[in-house]
Amino acid sequence: MSTAPRPRTTTRDPDELTSRLTAWLGTRLPGARATHTTVPGSNGMSSETLLFDIEHAHPPSPKLSASLEQGGTPMRCALRLAADPAAYTVFPRYDMPRQYRTMRLVAAHTDLPVPRTLWLEEDPAHLGAPFFVMARADGRVPPDVMPYTYEGNWLSGATDAERDRLEAASVGVLARLHDQVPLAEADFLATAGPGSALRRHVAAQRAYYAWVVADTPRSPLIERGFAWLADRWPADPGETVLTWGDARIGNIVYDGFEPAAVLDWEMAALGPRELDLGWMIYLHRFFQDLTEGSGQRGLPGFLRRDAVESRYARLTGHTPRDMEFHTLYAALRHAVVMLRVAYRQVHFGEVPVPEDADALILHRDSLEAMIEGRYW
Repeated sequence: MSTAPRPRTTTRDPDELTSRLTAWLGTRLPGARATHTTVPGSNGMSSETLLFDIEHAHPPSPKLSASLEQGGTPMRCALRLAADPAAYTVFPRYDMPRQYRTMRLVAAHTDLPVPRTLWLEEDPAHLGAPFFVMARADGRVPPDVMPYTYEGNWLSGATDAERDRLEAASVGVLARLHDQVPLAEADFLATAGPGSALRRHVAAQRAYYAWVVADTPRSPLIERGFAWLADRWPADPGETVLTWGDARIGNIVYDGFEPAAVLDWEMAALGPRELDLGWMIYLHRFFQDLTEGSGQRGLPGFLRRDAVESRYARLTGHTPRDMEFHTLYAALRHAVVMLRVAYRQVHFGEVPVPEDADALILHRDSLEAMIEGRYW
């Protein structure tokens, strides 16, 4: 993690993208221009993010004027752009209108700090793919590279009490999301197919895995994981709610230790509450295991499974169940994504063609331990 180059996330030219963004912005706000465009160092492996300011001498409308400082100073924005098709994309499809609609739904029905959406552009002619623009939130994000579990960042350097405050607030994000969004308003996020929402969710992940290995070596470990799930299916999957999908602290902007913006809704779906809980717990464990494997202590007392489950139960009255199933499912989903990212590195010549597909999965040992019942 400390020496490997970050995998390529795009083949787009930043300067050309900036020029085209400025031209598009003029169609929405005549006389405005995009300035100070930057790509965050943590730009995701899926949809791309571009940060920029809007400079305009006069606020163009009462709706937007609230986002502008007095005197025509810049409005700070973030743009989410569907992945570059030439960059060996992580997912087969990028539905920007779906993400945009999800964010507006959550903003309308919850008290979560979701960034205010400004524009959706579905025509790919402008920037090469559909995109949307939202207001940018100030704050700080727990880093992925190097992970926040390593020494030398603001979260690892915080006190135990400060991290406990952040953990409580982050679990609260899940509790409020699950409790507050009316299910009837979220039916556009339902996964197609027969059976329960969980059945359809897992079936979609199987289909995604099949797409990943259509022209590449298959992963025996991932296939063992899917077989494990089939053999240990929950007797009662539980209540269906709107799940965030990519429910991890690396997708939250914090003001101090409180959430200021909840980001990245492209994996949102209907399913049991435990989908998000399992993902939040496991994605932390992924970083913690890597950190311990490198000889550092990490943050062993942070986002522990028992603490997360207890906090969530107190907030919602719902006691999480079948969590070994859901944490393994989270690890399995993460393995499929990692396999696709690794094959993209092979595609761009960043790593050699592997002899063993499972060796491309960084958390191979922990996933094997989960399957064999010796992890928790």
